[in-house]
Amino acid sequence: MTITANWSYPTAIRFGAGRISEIADACAAAGIKKPLLVTDKGLANMAITQSTLDLLDAAGLGRAMFSDVDPNPTEENVAAGLDVYRAGGHDGVVAFGGGSGLDLGKVLAFMAGQTRPLWDFEDIGDWWTRADPDAIAPIVAVPTTAGTGSEVGRASVITNSITHEKKIIFHPKILPSVVICDPELTVGMPPFITAGTGMDAFAHCLEAYCSPHYHPMSQGMALEGMRLVKEYLPRAFKDGTDIEARAHMMSAAAMGATAFQKGLGAIHAISHPIGAVHHTHHGTTNATVMLQVLKFNKDAVADRLADAANYLGIAGGFDGFYQFVSDLNDSLGIPKNLTELGIQNPDIDALTKSALNDPSTGGNPVEMTYDNTKKLIEDCL
Repeated sequence: MTITANWSYPTAIRFGAGRISEIADACAAAGIKKPLLVTDKGLANMAITQSTLDLLDAAGLGRAMFSDVDPNPTEENVAAGLDVYRAGGHDGVVAFGGGSGLDLGKVLAFMAGQTRPLWDFEDIGDWWTRADPDAIAPIVAVPTTAGTGSEVGRASVITNSITHEKKIIFHPKILPSVVICDPELTVGMPPFITAGTGMDAFAHCLEAYCSPHYHPMSQGMALEGMRLVKEYLPRAFKDGTDIEARAHMMSAAAMGATAFQKGLGAIHAISHPIGAVHHTHHGTTNATVMLQVLKFNKDAVADRLADAANYLGIAGGFDGFYQFVSDLNDSLGIPKNLTELGIQNPDIDALTKSALNDPSTGGNPVEMTYDNTKKLIEDCL
């Protein structure tokens, strides 16, 4: 099955297999004449990246690339990327890759013309108004995974290398102007990355759906996003060349990132500090703590998840939904706990405090306190 579509979010999304061929036209639509392609170290020399640079070069847009991007990008990566961006006289960014490449690329475009330091734009109150919106460079986003959904997000997650805390940098104009969602770019993902990124999309949808805040449009997208993951993540995991499954997972990723405008919760509040300190894969960490968070929130979400289970064709209400997540994790090879994920001798007190400081706590359906959050983390171990 071939799926091709153009959507507006207000980002213009060009969706379908082979549409990376439109990268030069996407840059033109965004007003970029001299792009810097930003990706991560693992993707830098891969065929999909080099062929994209070839397309840019053939169109007279150059083939400049910055790839010194860590799996959990830091302010040090931002500083290095800004040096390259400014030295090259670039006027926009092609953010290319998974969450790390997309988030770093978006922040480079955001910071390129700012005079204040990065942490002045953390997602706290109205700090985003400190930025000069006219100094933000245009962005074309090209996801190569199906999970984070950063291609349709107005924020980036950057790790403070000194405090080992993940910070959310927000501004409405961080939202890319044009997105190319080409499922063929995800075919090369190894199964464990397919699993982890796919469960990241599921976590976004699940937490948005359970958030107590009012946002009916996000609620609908979250529910349908969960259905797409349920139907197509096992297929993409089993056969990485299944383009139909890959395409639907790209949709689920974008839907999850759109839906979590309604809020996230304890899954992300815990996984953010764990990833920042222990450098674990974000989506896999989300999946690893998901079952314990479902137990933690059960009294507040049982009826709501029973409704979701009905929509998803899962019998047994909340308990059936819980068992579905457990079985899905097992089928994808997700670690059963944080110890199995590789977390040894964690500083639980520090993780608890960081979790409570994470903006995601505000969307959890059960109030997170020091005592119950510490116990939740201990249960996840």
